[in-house]
Amino acid sequence: MPESSYHSEMTIKTQLENLSSKLKPGSRSLVFLAAGLLLAGWLLNTPSGVLGKTDAVGYAVCHRIEGRSFHLGERPISFCARCTGMYVGAVMAMVYLTILGHRRTGWPTKGILGILGLFLVAFGVDGINSVYQLMFNSALLYEPNNTLRLITGTGMGLVIAAVLLPAFNQTVWRRFSERAVIEDWGQFAGLLALCLLFDLLILTETPFFLYPLTIISALGVMIMLTMIYSMALLILFRKENRISHYHDLILPLSGGFIMAMTQIILLDLGRFLLTGTWDGFHLFLG
Repeated sequence: MPESSYHSEMTIKTQLENLSSKLKPGSRSLVFLAAGLLLAGWLLNTPSGVLGKTDAVGYAVCHRIEGRSFHLGERPISFCARCTGMYVGAVMAMVYLTILGHRRTGWPTKGILGILGLFLVAFGVDGINSVYQLMFNSALLYEPNNTLRLITGTGMGLVIAAVLLPAFNQTVWRRFSERAVIEDWGQFAGLLALCLLFDLLILTETPFFLYPLTIISALGVMIMLTMIYSMALLILFRKENRISHYHDLILPLSGGFIMAMTQIILLDLGRFLLTGTWDGFHLFLG
């Protein structure tokens, strides 16, 4: 329920009893153990090094075509330009929006929603144009390039954040705010400026910036999948709107993490069995 209409507090004991009603202590330990084992198994069977692990995350969600990726020296980073923009944009936007307002669930104003809608359309148009160029070796609307892929991907990341964060807050928290996640044009302008700054840093292809932003991209994939699966589990077990404190999120987030890692592992395994390599797709691009 919203903060404005919330009139009673539950005791810590009752909160914990409600949160634990579906899982006994031993079962909770099994959840944590399963999460640890999945992560350990994935870490041991994926390429070595930090960038090797980010490659393995990107391998599950991105084509990783070298010509459509930015580079650390001669090495392509773990995500294509579009995915880099999308995941970095989504993470930065969620951090920014969380700082702006605590547990907000309201939609932005119609004008801001309209701009976000344009970002969604631009993402689709640029994606279709790039796929057409890949398939037919000629541009459909314009010559695609990594700068446009990065920018349209970032715009899509903002759309994802503006939808996912309020949905997560409304599903998880007992007390939340009905205020808009983006309340005015000033807040939106600040968000756009922040994402533009990170896009400019990526475009420099300077290792000092590109290395941590590649890690952020990989973390973004895991964070968003974990959030989505955690919401699904809370709804499945009818535990939505039961959590009051961040430490109470450990159990549902662990369950969401297990499902997120399972998806990444299965996609990694399937792609590796098909290609026999951890590299991106090797295609001749005109």
